Amino acid sequence: MRKNVLFLALLLPLLAGCAKQPEPLSCTPGQEQRLVVYTSHKEEVYTPIVREFEERTGIWVDVVSGGTNELLQRLQQEADAPKADVMFGGGVESLESYQDCFSPYICREAADISLQFQSESGCWTPFSALPVVLVYNTKLVAPEALTCWKDLESPVFRGKIAFADPQISGSSYTALVTRIQAGGAEACLTGLCAALDGKQLDSSGAVLTAVADGSCLVGITLEETALQHIAAGEDIALVYPSDGTSCVPDGSALVKGAPHGENAKRFLDFTVSADVQALVGERFCRRAVRADIPADSSLPPLSELTLVSYDVEWASKNRDRILSDWAFLLGEVPS
Repeated sequence: MRKNVLFLALLLPLLAGCAKQPEPLSCTPGQEQRLVVYTSHKEEVYTPIVREFEERTGIWVDVVSGGTNELLQRLQQEADAPKADVMFGGGVESLESYQDCFSPYICREAADISLQFQSESGCWTPFSALPVVLVYNTKLVAPEALTCWKDLESPVFRGKIAFADPQISGSSYTALVTRIQAGGAEACLTGLCAALDGKQLDSSGAVLTAVADGSCLVGITLEETALQHIAAGEDIALVYPSDGTSCVPDGSALVKGAPHGENAKRFLDFTVSADVQALVGERFCRRAVRADIPADSSLPPLSELTLVSYDVEWASKNRDRILSDWAFLLGEVPS
């Protein structure tokens, strides 16, 4: 019995020592090594870029994803106490419309960016060049039935056009302005609106799904999105409208009062580096904005497309009015 008592007396301190948990090691970096990115890019686009940036810099990146307009409105609401450092994604006219939320910044390799994609004010940094295209279901629509914007107004397509709400989708707003400039007047939106028959989708990603599954016959989208679905073997073909399309870049911007401003600048520099811009073409079916990174040889050169003179500044200044007019038109169309 005495041996048992002695044994317990020796054992209890050891058990107590084992039960005591070691102090947790802190693996979260300090504020000087952090970055908060708001992005409207799809996960398959932003994830490899963010991971590579983290690997190269040691900076810890927190990503908040959402729709372009949703995130821009959030930035506006947070203006007095910014939480984000960078807005990564969104058509540059949308970024320009919210320029009060951003600080001008000219990226380190700006000289290598094609002049047509540069921001004069430095409000935004371009990321990729994105032609607007029309798409159709190859099993349900003959190629000759869709060649231009005007063809969308055919009775055959009424109510069967996949188009995302431009109040939500920045690319849809770009498409609206492209249609205006291709048609020569804002009145041409009346025909497009009537062709939609009151139907819009909640996201730009839903456009290709609707065309591929046949619930819609045709759609309005961006070249890169169409190319990705075509590469996946879906029954989709794309058309560059013969009456004019645009090639507007999406971009990134430095948030005014960014908590981690220097890290944000490093990220903006990284997005237009030669390595990332090569990835833009090789992996994301997009066109690089750098002059020294050629487009995929399978894509038609921009010089062969009928391009409208897309005025980013005009599209930015008139954004609220055009969206308001569009909503009014859509309300007049019977559902």
